[in-house]
Amino acid sequence: MRNIMHSRKYLASASVALIALTSAAAAQEACSSYTIKDGDSLGSIAQSAYGSFDYQMIFNANRNLIDNPNSLETGIVLQIPCEDGQLSAESDVTQIIAQEEEKQSKKAKSNIYEPPIKLLSGNGWEPYTGENMKGGGMLVRLATTALNRGGNDREFNLSFVDDWQAHFDTLLPLGAFDVSVAWYKPADCSNLDSLDENTKYRCTQLDWSLPIYESVSAYWTMPDNQYAEVKAYSDYAGARVCRPDGWSLAELSSEGLVEPVITLVQPAGPEDCIQKLVKGEVDMALLDLEGGDAAVKKVPEAVGVVQPNPNLSKLQTIHFVSHKTNPRGRVYLALMNKGLNEMRESGEWYAVIADSLADFNKIN
Repeated sequence: MRNIMHSRKYLASASVALIALTSAAAAQEACSSYTIKDGDSLGSIAQSAYGSFDYQMIFNANRNLIDNPNSLETGIVLQIPCEDGQLSAESDVTQIIAQEEEKQSKKAKSNIYEPPIKLLSGNGWEPYTGENMKGGGMLVRLATTALNRGGNDREFNLSFVDDWQAHFDTLLPLGAFDVSVAWYKPADCSNLDSLDENTKYRCTQLDWSLPIYESVSAYWTMPDNQYAEVKAYSDYAGARVCRPDGWSLAELSSEGLVEPVITLVQPAGPEDCIQKLVKGEVDMALLDLEGGDAAVKKVPEAVGVVQPNPNLSKLQTIHFVSHKTNPRGRVYLALMNKGLNEMRESGEWYAVIADSLADFNKIN
């Protein structure tokens, strides 16, 4: 199982595509293995196994086998997780977590006082972060667990501030918090003049952890919208694009999708973007697969209607960040990197993700 958990490498950015419902894939079932056949895609496999556009869970479970989600090698055997995220009916991810926690409890504690690390996150980014979810959400759990793995034994304080932009504008640069959970890292910072101000800030003012998660971003639309199935980013010229306030605009700006080429709409959160889609106030919402799927489920009029563009999407890495002015920021990120590396080796990284998603689905 260790091989399933461990990533060979992380891609800063990779083109991926969601395949339409008509893709020719044989029937697959959750909680089983499946051999890739010619014409299969992760999108078609997820549709058959879960009835959902969201193939993120399959990608997570088979990261060591999949270099490019848009190009599956025929004959590869994938593990199709159960709907609760377990790798098989016999496995129990909570058991892995319990085993690692027991190991940690038996390690000698340091007598040297170290101030608690001040962690910061926000609500409204389900299933990744949120006070209503187990441990504060999937990415928050990865952060807090990493601080007690890999030889670490660090205390922490965790706060939620829902104004995500304030994390960058005031809270991190003023030292009110040490590490924010969590952010997309720009794929390319080599040409700052071509980037929007938010992306420039990320490139020049922040320090980043190793990738903690790889998320598929998608372009969600109403099926009858003129931009529903465009095949090139340039075809979004003239569109009203929804992206929550404070979220990265790097993916848009890297493709030349900046005002006035597009009209950018920035409400508070993903659910607001979905509501605007339903009302016809925007043409497209740029949201990750899991977050977009969660937001759609919260808007009754959108369920079964709002869909991601089957032709365009990207793979982005998510990280913990600290501000460059924080004298201990890089030290804290290094601690978290050590913990994350151990979690990947032990299988706890996947176990935390699967357990978090299972808990979130119960809430939903």
